Amino acid sequence: MNYCSQCGAEIRVSVPEGDNRPRHICISCGEIHYQNPKIVVGCIPAWQDKILLCRRAIEPRYGLWTVPAGFMENGETSQQGAARETQEEACAQVDVEGLYTLFNLPHINQVYLLFRSRLLNLDFAAGAESLEVDLFDEQQIPWDEIAFPVVRETLRLYFSDREKGRFPLRGGTIERLPGEGRRFRIVLDEGSE
Repeated sequence: MNYCSQCGAEIRVSVPEGDNRPRHICISCGEIHYQNPKIVVGCIPAWQDKILLCRRAIEPRYGLWTVPAGFMENGETSQQGAARETQEEACAQVDVEGLYTLFNLPHINQVYLLFRSRLLNLDFAAGAESLEVDLFDEQQIPWDEIAFPVVRETLRLYFSDREKGRFPLRGGTIERLPGEGRRFRIVLDEGSE
């Protein structure tokens, strides 16, 4: 950030009085521009023993598979956002059930909230951000082509919990490991398996 969105003056980074973190502060009007994590909401849309996945038509991770999810918008609840993202990416109607996973991704300043959901019908299609959408049972999931570690871990937990017949709230942190490549460590919260 170089310029103030309030008055257009230059921004400097410093710790405001009474704060403990560097912030973007306007040198003219004094506006403090806080930057906070983005919330990503999405669904795990189930139909019988299958899950609806979307093949991404956008970056990042173009061409790989994911659950329908995206950034929460102002003025909506997390459940509304998850249903909206499912409609936008998979043209699918869902009944959003309970929050299933909450994962922190501090390396990209995001928090993921993924909800279990039930497809209301089989009327789905690729939305503008998807190349294709399809239903997969556990053995058919393209595990090596899952776009994001948070989605892979959520699906792994989902199928394990489905086998046990219970779906407790799961959570944790996904940390990017130093070095080259896409290596991550998943630290589940106590009580998550």
